[in-house]
Amino acid sequence: MAKIIVNDEVQEVTLPLNLSELIKLNRVFQPEMVTVQINEEFVEREDYDATQLKEGDKVDFLYFMGGGQA
Repeated sequence: MAKIIVNDEVQEVTLPLNLSELIKLNRVFQPEMVTVQINEEFVEREDYDATQLKEGDKVDFLYFMGGGQA
């Protein structure tokens, strides 16, 4: 088992594990609307399948919310 940090919480995962698999494991709501950073670097959506996670990686799922004035 490897330890990674996902949204500031330690998770134990089995490697190899790619970013797409991690999104599924975490049951990310509306994955098409999430942006991901690994170790504070943004990952392009088309690279999710090819991006392998490593022990100690810090992953953040970021949701951008629209807003405006009433």
